[in-house]
Amino acid sequence: MKKEDAFSAEFLSQFKTGEELLGFMKELQKRGIEQFLEAEMDEHLGYARSQLSENGNSRNGHGRKKIKTSLGEAEISVPRDRDSSFNPVVVPKRKNIVDGIENIIISLYAKGMSVSDIQEQIKELYEFDLSTSAISRITDKVSNEIVAWQNRPLEPIYLIVWMDGIVFKVRENSKVIDKTIYIAVGLKRDGRKEVLGLWLGKNESAAFWIGVLTDIKARGVEDLLITATDNLTGFTGAIKSVFPQSSTQICVVHQIRNACKYVVWKDRKEFAGDMKNIYCAPNREAAAHALEALDQKWGSKYSYAIKSWRRNWDELTVFFDFPLEIRKIIYTTNLIENLNGKIRKYTKNKMSFPTDDAVLKSTFLAVLEATKKWTMPIRDWATILNQFILIFEDRLIL
Repeated sequence: MKKEDAFSAEFLSQFKTGEELLGFMKELQKRGIEQFLEAEMDEHLGYARSQLSENGNSRNGHGRKKIKTSLGEAEISVPRDRDSSFNPVVVPKRKNIVDGIENIIISLYAKGMSVSDIQEQIKELYEFDLSTSAISRITDKVSNEIVAWQNRPLEPIYLIVWMDGIVFKVRENSKVIDKTIYIAVGLKRDGRKEVLGLWLGKNESAAFWIGVLTDIKARGVEDLLITATDNLTGFTGAIKSVFPQSSTQICVVHQIRNACKYVVWKDRKEFAGDMKNIYCAPNREAAAHALEALDQKWGSKYSYAIKSWRRNWDELTVFFDFPLEIRKIIYTTNLIENLNGKIRKYTKNKMSFPTDDAVLKSTFLAVLEATKKWTMPIRDWATILNQFILIFEDRLIL
């Protein structure tokens, strides 16, 4: 039979039920694994079965081993050698789970399923029991990936870096407390986005962000042209202490939400409409006039809301220094908030995490899932790049 005819309609017609087809697939997989093992033994010994040994070691029969794969359980024949030095790659010693099922488990974990839920899913789909401890050992392998990913070298220059935090419930000393995963997303010189890292801390603070930025610098980053952040007190100073030339824009959307906290519900729609005149102004001077008009109309009633604009005015209006195309992507941290939303989607089934390691693993896997489509430059990249080159000619070395 030609290999292209292996799964032709005529061939498949011999199977009357799905169980018969599954049985055939299991046997095909079993034989395939056994053939791989025989080939690995040939490579290990340095000679084929029909040849004579040249190194003193030789085949020593076969052993039986039960394995678990994405098609279910199977018992395979594993070749042995006389000095017991053979450790196959396909099914290593002291391991009975083939990589395919491990990838499935990690994928389910990344999508927010708990260890117990994964156990039930594996039993239902593949008809074998897998202990929660075995599943945990599989997902623990992700920790090594996190360490390598978190310490990888970064590019020397990022045009824009968006920074924000996302809060999770984590168990610590028999209590469930809030902890923050700090996230930084950079815009590279090719127009593509990159998550620079994940950092776990108890509370979002400017002091903690100094540590984050220092870590980024230690991994090779020399310059951040523009940073976009929330309105955390002291954030701008923290950035300037590590990257003194960076232009820091406070997220206008965060500012709008913060100001509206001081406004009663019945006035919020009208107040928000008046605030729009500030951040939609054509330039900083017009924005300042719009703020004065907001103060004249609402200042006596909502003075704290107006003060919150004045207190952060310099950082709130940095985006007016740039062309419209750049303004659109720096005056808000929507990009990173959208990423946070996808992380929440993948982790929503977990009301709390048992350890710091668990929340880092889940967030890391969620980031990998959420950023799979980050393969293209941002919209209007050619225009934006030329604008950056003109504005930052002395710092942007291409």
